[in-house]
Amino acid sequence: MSAKTQHPRIIIVRKRAADHGDEHGGAWKVAYADFVTAMMALFIVLWLLSASEKVQKAVGGYFQDPTGRGRQTGSTSAGVGETLTLNQNQLQQLKEKLQQAMRQIPAFQNMAKQIRMTITAEGLRIDLLETQRGLFFETGNPKPTEAGGELLRLLAAELVKLPNKVAIEGHTDSTPYGRSDYSNWELSADRANSARRILTAAGVNDDRISQVRGFADQRLLLKNEPTNPSNRRISIIVRNQGLDQQEESAAQTEAKQAPETAAKK
Repeated sequence: MSAKTQHPRIIIVRKRAADHGDEHGGAWKVAYADFVTAMMALFIVLWLLSASEKVQKAVGGYFQDPTGRGRQTGSTSAGVGETLTLNQNQLQQLKEKLQQAMRQIPAFQNMAKQIRMTITAEGLRIDLLETQRGLFFETGNPKPTEAGGELLRLLAAELVKLPNKVAIEGHTDSTPYGRSDYSNWELSADRANSARRILTAAGVNDDRISQVRGFADQRLLLKNEPTNPSNRRISIIVRNQGLDQQEESAAQTEAKQAPETAAKK
């Protein structure tokens, strides 16, 4: 029998602590993101509640028609605040149609460079630019020339087919008129009114005329050449449908808010 004493074998078991990092490490991020999103939505709602009616309608219109191609912007299906009935494609088609119709006028070749059509935020703007000898109006006079009257009647024949309101602007250059009792202000307004009378006589209803504006030389086409005859012009604007209603609504909202603001002061 051996003299050596046998000792029991010692077994060491090492347990590794469970790693919970993978299970819980990112969960708080998701919860925090949800919280931030909810707070942002709350702030947007609070901002909309305090915003003007015009802003509320515009935001509502965007969610109803995010592409901006619809017939209504900032409105409900009932058409409150309806604007931008004519989209870019329709305005371009109207522009091309008017250009084609004007080519039928015998004197159009002499007028072509003096007629400018542009699509703006307000609608389709048709500018009738003067020359040194006049063209659409007699020099220094609100009376239209024969060519000017013929062109305005042609425009009226196309405008009567549309539901859109029309605005008319009169502009002059910076050359003083030369009379103390009659200035460029009167001339620009009188020419715009002369154009209005021709349009209405040719079939455009009075209630279709939205505005008649006289700007004198305050909105020069060529600011670096204030006396250039091209600054003398009549502008016919086919306004986006509902724009007048929207402006009127905004004006009424501002009028209502004015006493409240004054009272707070």
